[in-house]
Amino acid sequence: MQIQTILKNFGLNDKEIAVYLTLVELGPSPVRAVSAKAKVNRGTSYDILKELIKQGLVSFYDAKSHQYFAAEPPEKLLSALEDKQEHLEELKIQVKESLPELKTLFEKQGGKPVMKMYEGATGIKMILEDLLEEVSKLKNRSYYLYSSSTAEDRKSIYEAMPDFSKKRIAKKINVKIISLGAGGQLAGLDERKWMPVGGQQPKSTHEIIYAGKVAHISLDNAENPVGVVIQNQEIYETQKMIFEFTWKKL
Repeated sequence: MQIQTILKNFGLNDKEIAVYLTLVELGPSPVRAVSAKAKVNRGTSYDILKELIKQGLVSFYDAKSHQYFAAEPPEKLLSALEDKQEHLEELKIQVKESLPELKTLFEKQGGKPVMKMYEGATGIKMILEDLLEEVSKLKNRSYYLYSSSTAEDRKSIYEAMPDFSKKRIAKKINVKIISLGAGGQLAGLDERKWMPVGGQQPKSTHEIIYAGKVAHISLDNAENPVGVVIQNQEIYETQKMIFEFTWKKL
């Protein structure tokens, strides 16, 4: 592995790497010489050297009227890495302790709905994975679904995760489905009712109501799947209420 790759994985950017390796090559040098050889302007070079000093990779000393900088022995990279690991462990503990407060702030969101858009098979898979993960955390592991009217629409959506039903059943997640038009089969831990659609069946949007979110999945003009997820408890409760009312009427 090249030394530049190692330093980049360590966390240094390209300019920091250039300044550090220049100092290794030149030996103790003033910032002017480092800047010229590294091809990084003098002000930036000086800021980088100060940052490398903080990380323990560089030291400095005064010689007459000039300040000289020197690269520390390569072994310092290991000790600097150990310091980073120790800091990350401390940060991990702090984040764990702060999670309840952060979660409360996140869930409040100022009362404003959060909307996210997803495109293509990868995006739809992310929605379906989120559905399984979030619903599996609920005491009542269930969600609601308005299913597309055509087999082509359903295939385009669920081919993003062909084993979705298998994973859902493995997590013991129940679903109530209202199919817009004929079609659709039961897979397990699901109930289905059909809503008659008069005339020609239009392309329909899948609407998934789950865990404080409402997801709309459909096909664009190029037959590519797109999805929009709205996260808001009030919208979720309203859509859930409408679904349950419709369910009882069918």
